[in-house]
Amino acid sequence: MSRKVLAAQNISRMCLVCGRDNPAGLKARFYELEDGELLGVFQPQEVHQSYPGRLHGGIASTVLDETIGRAMNIANPDEWGVTVELTVRFRKPVPLDEEIHAIARITRDSKRIFEGTGEIVLADGTVAVEASGKYMKMPIEAIADGDFDSQWFVDERELPAEVEL
Repeated sequence: MSRKVLAAQNISRMCLVCGRDNPAGLKARFYELEDGELLGVFQPQEVHQSYPGRLHGGIASTVLDETIGRAMNIANPDEWGVTVELTVRFRKPVPLDEEIHAIARITRDSKRIFEGTGEIVLADGTVAVEASGKYMKMPIEAIADGDFDSQWFVDERELPAEVEL
């Protein structure tokens, strides 16, 4: 199924998930889709494996945590969240030899807390990992040390008009 991409979210310098300059990072990209969902796209490397040829479960959990947490920024670009709870269910192994898609959406948004769900979907459309998370809203100054704005910037890679899911 083809989905329209509305925008790409910012990336950072050293984040494990989206960090442009992190040598061990996933260098993920995040796309805001027309239906209000967020798509995270990355290509795992051998350094991200558990068993040979398989993505480590902790990395899969990290990707879903990041994607669900970022989904809040679609409707509220200045709101940030800190993970309070993350529940992950592993259904199938995630291979290292294909591009990985994580899809997330916000399911509840209150004054102090937001909640969301997400999945890692394999190339054949099956759900390999699913998660739900709860996040406390906090100002970026209370979360990050130093000058956050110098570490958070526009992803300059070409934006696709659509993605296949």
